[in-house]
Amino acid sequence: MEEIQSLMQGFAIALSMKNIVLMFAGVILGVIIGVLPGLGGANGVAILLPLTFGMSQQPGGTTSAIILLSCIYWGALFGGAITSILFNIPGEPWSVATTFDGYPLAQKGRAGAALTAAFTSSFVGALVAVIVITFLSPVVASFALEFGPPEFFAVYLLTFCAFIGMSKEPPFKTLATMMLGFALAAVGTDPVTGALRLTFGSTHLLTGFDFLIAVIGLFGIGEILLTLEEGLAFKGASAKLNMKVVLETWKELPKYWLTSIRSSIVGVFMGIVPGGATPASFMSYGVARRFSRDGDKFGTGMVEGVVAPETAAHAAGTSALLPMLTLGVPGSPTAAVLLGGLLIWGLQPGPLLFVEQKDFVWGLIASMYLGNIVGLIVVLTCVPLFAAILRVPFSVIAPVIIVICAIGAYTVHNSMFDVWMMVVFGIAGYVFKKLNYPLAPLVLAIVLGDRAEAAFRQAMLASQGELSVFFSNKLVGSLTGLALFLLVWPLISFALARLRRG
Repeated sequence: MEEIQSLMQGFAIALSMKNIVLMFAGVILGVIIGVLPGLGGANGVAILLPLTFGMSQQPGGTTSAIILLSCIYWGALFGGAITSILFNIPGEPWSVATTFDGYPLAQKGRAGAALTAAFTSSFVGALVAVIVITFLSPVVASFALEFGPPEFFAVYLLTFCAFIGMSKEPPFKTLATMMLGFALAAVGTDPVTGALRLTFGSTHLLTGFDFLIAVIGLFGIGEILLTLEEGLAFKGASAKLNMKVVLETWKELPKYWLTSIRSSIVGVFMGIVPGGATPASFMSYGVARRFSRDGDKFGTGMVEGVVAPETAAHAAGTSALLPMLTLGVPGSPTAAVLLGGLLIWGLQPGPLLFVEQKDFVWGLIASMYLGNIVGLIVVLTCVPLFAAILRVPFSVIAPVIIVICAIGAYTVHNSMFDVWMMVVFGIAGYVFKKLNYPLAPLVLAIVLGDRAEAAFRQAMLASQGELSVFFSNKLVGSLTGLALFLLVWPLISFALARLRRG
């Protein structure tokens, strides 16, 4: 098959000594980021993205850069489980469900078994998602080559509406933050006419608000401020993870093969839709609890209660890259940051990427297989070292993270204005988190807002202002119809709930 041949070429690229070293470096950095509260996959990738600018200028450098960033992401996915199980502190939002049974297992003296189950399940979930990406990406990309402006706008609209209709966050809060993101995306140059707008005479705003500055501030600084306010202190179980514990746990895991399959399906679906890793982990945990023979014991320290959320979270986090690569639509905040990185490097995510940059695409897909293997090896051998990081006082960790954020923000355009904007976004992120407003829709709107606007206006120009162009054929009509259904779904579900109660 052509996909297998392309994948073999990708392995030839990814298996260079330079890229293997970058995989290990990325996974180790990612695990540290996942372990440290106040950071996370999207934050770590955003903060370290400026370090790849020099790499992208070298031959084959963009492939090496994306391998480094994607491995940071895999490492962060693995790292979130460490704090959840040992300290009952979710290192990532999607690790919350892991604490339900992971921490009780650790308190019973089975921390090693819980960690082994989490890491192995994460590997399985990611592997399933990468296999799906391998065989589905070329199909979606070739299909998407037939897209015009109406189809692309319908895809963007579906993405925005999916965040509103399928998010666990209140829909009106999601809509509010998304509207703010659209407003910020409108600052700068008009994508169709080239005219300046909303710059208020400032030369710094001629190119608009850089999504990278927004992400570093909203996630990095905002999370640090929140964590400092809470006065976080670490108390947890010790981690004893040796080969005997690993092998004993591996003997036990085949009992939960059906749970792994269900969780992988849920995760892949939620990653592509996009629902995200967090709802996928909760949904998978709920499904596992419903169908398990020991469902009533969930929450007391069940290995199956760790397998389900970790498998789904990694499947969702990995499969979120499928729509990003094939359609230019990110399925998660981290995928949105990676999308921004591709744009900065001069690459256009979408169906043409598979035609014009085959080495890049297949090198990335091959690195997903290798990166997850590297991640599993690193976390199984170095858990005590990573857990020891949490013994460092947070009063020491916080200033280091803030300095790294500031350096990352300054490096984007070598401008102090960006550092001040990072601070402003950081304060905004802190306020949003205090008010329980989701940040992912805001980032999504900043990244995709101008592209969605350009597609909409091009479609309007071609149809002479007729909105019926978004229902002009079966494909665009189906996408638009599904998007509108998801947009009103919260109202429908609310009305149905009222009827049931009444």
